[in-house]
Amino acid sequence: MARSIYITSAEGHSGKSTVALGVLDALSHAAARVGVFRAIARSTVEPDYVLEMLLDHDGVDLPYDECIGVTYDDVRRDPDAALATIVERYKAVEAQCDAVVIVGSDYTDVGSPAELAYNARIAANLGAPVLLVLGGRSAQGQTQPEQLGSSLARTPAEMGQIADLALTELEHGRAQLFAVVANRADPDRADETIAAVRASVQSALARAAVVAAAGPQTTVPVWAIPEDRYLVAPSIRGIMRSVGGRLLAGDPDRLTREALAIVVAGMSMVNVLPRLLEGAVVVIPADRSEVLLATLMANASGTFPSISGIVLNGGFELPEPVTRLLDGLGSNVPIITTDLGTFETAVRVMGTRGRLAADSQRRYDTALALFEQSVDTDELLQAFGVARATVVTPLMFEFQLIERARAERKKIVLPEGDDDRVLRAAATVLKRGIADLVILGEPFEVRARAIELGIDIQAAEVLSPLDAVHVAKFAEEYARLRVHKGVTLAQAADTVTDVSYFGTLMVHLGLADGMVSGAAHTTAHTIRPAFEIIKTKPGVSVVSSVFLMALADRVLVYGDCAVIPDPTSDQLADIAVSSAATAAQFGIEPRIAMLSYSTGESGSGADVEKVRDATALVRSRAPELLVEGPIQYDAAADAAVAAAKMPGSEVAGRATVFVFPDLNTGNNTYKAVQRSAGAVAIGPVLQGLNKPINDLSRGALVDDIVNTIAITAIQAQGE
Repeated sequence: MARSIYITSAEGHSGKSTVALGVLDALSHAAARVGVFRAIARSTVEPDYVLEMLLDHDGVDLPYDECIGVTYDDVRRDPDAALATIVERYKAVEAQCDAVVIVGSDYTDVGSPAELAYNARIAANLGAPVLLVLGGRSAQGQTQPEQLGSSLARTPAEMGQIADLALTELEHGRAQLFAVVANRADPDRADETIAAVRASVQSALARAAVVAAAGPQTTVPVWAIPEDRYLVAPSIRGIMRSVGGRLLAGDPDRLTREALAIVVAGMSMVNVLPRLLEGAVVVIPADRSEVLLATLMANASGTFPSISGIVLNGGFELPEPVTRLLDGLGSNVPIITTDLGTFETAVRVMGTRGRLAADSQRRYDTALALFEQSVDTDELLQAFGVARATVVTPLMFEFQLIERARAERKKIVLPEGDDDRVLRAAATVLKRGIADLVILGEPFEVRARAIELGIDIQAAEVLSPLDAVHVAKFAEEYARLRVHKGVTLAQAADTVTDVSYFGTLMVHLGLADGMVSGAAHTTAHTIRPAFEIIKTKPGVSVVSSVFLMALADRVLVYGDCAVIPDPTSDQLADIAVSSAATAAQFGIEPRIAMLSYSTGESGSGADVEKVRDATALVRSRAPELLVEGPIQYDAAADAAVAAAKMPGSEVAGRATVFVFPDLNTGNNTYKAVQRSAGAVAIGPVLQGLNKPINDLSRGALVDDIVNTIAITAIQAQGE
C-alpha cells in the first residue's frame, strides 16, 4: 500500500501549493512511483491549475481526471456521500503508486472552520497524516499600496494562536499530525515563529488534543518558509484574466512575468515617467496614447525601470497612426486592453493573487528553492517512512547530480549568453544553488533579455568577450601556447574574442572550473579550443565521450557515441578506461563490456580482432577494472543470455559500461535506446581533458543544459 500525506491549511491563500510542490519533489527523489490526488477540485468551470502543475512534475504519470475526488457542489449536496467518493477515487490512485501527495481544498467556497474540519475527516478516512500549512501573512491590508501581493506579516504569537485553533479542528476530525509548515513567514522572525508554533504543537500533543503520525512521545517537525515577493505577486496573465482583458500587442510568452507593483498613469507623460517602478504593471487610459508611447520608449531606453506590462482601460480604440507606431517600435511588453474604467481596473489588478504554475519558470524554481532551503527533506522523508529506493529512476539520478553539484559549488562558464535556453537554464542553476556561473555576452544586452524573459540571473557574473583587460591577458597566453604554430599576438587577440576560445581560456587560467557550450555552436567549435588549450590528461591519447543512459531502474554508461568515428584498438582501450573513470565519478560501479558482433571466441575478422586487442590493452593498463570482450550487447546486458554465451563472467549480464566499436554503432544505439525504451540520455559528457569542457546538442532543452552544468561541476570537483 502506498504511503500518503494530506496537505491542508487553516485558511485560504496560505501558499499550500508551494509546500505541495516541494513535498512532491522530495518524494519523487526517493520513491519510484509518486502520485497526486486532489480531494476537492478548486473549480468546475476551468481546470484546477494546482493539480495541473503537480501532474506536470517529472516522474508523475497519471491522467488528470483520475486524480480528482469531488467538487464543492458534491460536498454541499451530501458531505458523507462525497467523502465516500473521495475514498473510492483515492484508492484507485493509491493502487498505482508507492507514495501519494494529497492536496486539500482551497477555501474558495465553504467557511474556514467547517472546511478545515472536513479536510481533517477526509485525511482520517484516507489514512493519511496531515501536513498543516499556516499562512504567515494577513490579508487585511497591503504593506505598501503600490506593491502587489504583499500583506501584513503575522507575529509569532499570532502564528501560535492560529496553530492552536487548527490543531483543535484536526482533533475533532480524528486526523493524525505529520508536520507543520509556517508558510510566507516573516524572514526576520523565522526562528521565533517556529518556536511559537512548536510550543502550540507540543501543548496539543501533551493534552492529547492531536495525535502525532509517528506515534506517542514523538516530536512533530515544524518548519518555516519565508515570504518571497515573486511567489505572491500576480502574473500579467492573471491580471489579464481579472480585468477581463485581451492581449493587444507584445510577446505572449511574457504574460508569465510577475507584476510587482501597480502604477496608475492618470497624469501627464512628464509626471508619469518618474513614477515608473521596476516590474510594475502600468494602467493607462486608452485615450492617452502619448503616455502609452512614452512608457514603452522609457522601458526600451534602459534609463528607466523595466515594466512587466501595460493595461489600457476604457475600451477606446487606438488611432491607426498610433497602432502603426506601436508596430514599428516592436516592443515585447504585453499590452492588455479592457473596457473597465480606471478605478475598477485598479481595484481588480490590486485584488489579483499570484498563482504557482508550471508555465512560470521563475515561480517554479523559486518555490522549489525556498522549500529546499527551509525544509529538511531528509527529516521529512524519514518521518514519512520512505526509504531511498534501490532502483535508480532517471528523475532520481538527475536529483543525485544536482545534490552532488550543490555539495561543492563550482564556477561554470556559459559562452552562449545570447541563447534564451541558456539564460533560462542559468536562472534555474542559480536559484537551485547548483553552481556559480559566468555568462559571456554584453552585460546590458544579456541582463535586459533576462528581464524580458522574466527570469533572475542577478547572481551570475556577465562578462563581455570583448573586455579589453581579459582579451589582452588571454591573447598573451594563447600566443604562448600556440607559438609553435606561428600564432602572433595580434592573431591571438583576434582569436580569443571568439566565445568558445574566451570561455576555454577562462577555464585554463582558473577563472572558471568548467565550460558548457554547444546550444548554438557545433561540436567542433566547442571542443577545438579545448584540444589546443586544455589538452588531454597524462596517459590519455584521445578525447572521447559518454552518454549517461538513465533507464527505468538503473543508469548505464555508453561510450563513445559522439566524438571518434572509427577508433583504433589503442584508442578504444583509452575510451574504455576513461569511461570507467567517468562511471565511478557518478557513482556507477564500472563493469566494462567491449562490444562487438561476436562474443568470446565465437567469431573472427578485423573488427572483432580490434575489439579483442583493445580488451587486452585495457587489462594491461588497468588490471583493477572488470572488463569483457569481445561481447555482444545481449550477452553484456541480459543475465539469461550471458549464462548461455559466457558463463562464469563477472561482467556478462551485469555490464554497466558499454564501449562501442565505432561512432556509427554507438550513436545509433544510444538513440535507439533513448527513443524505444524511453531512456533519458544525459550527455555527451566529454572525458580525457585536463579540465571539464562539455558540449551540448543544438537541440538541447533547458533541463538538458541544467543537467550538463551539474555534470561539469561534478567533474570539476574531481579535478
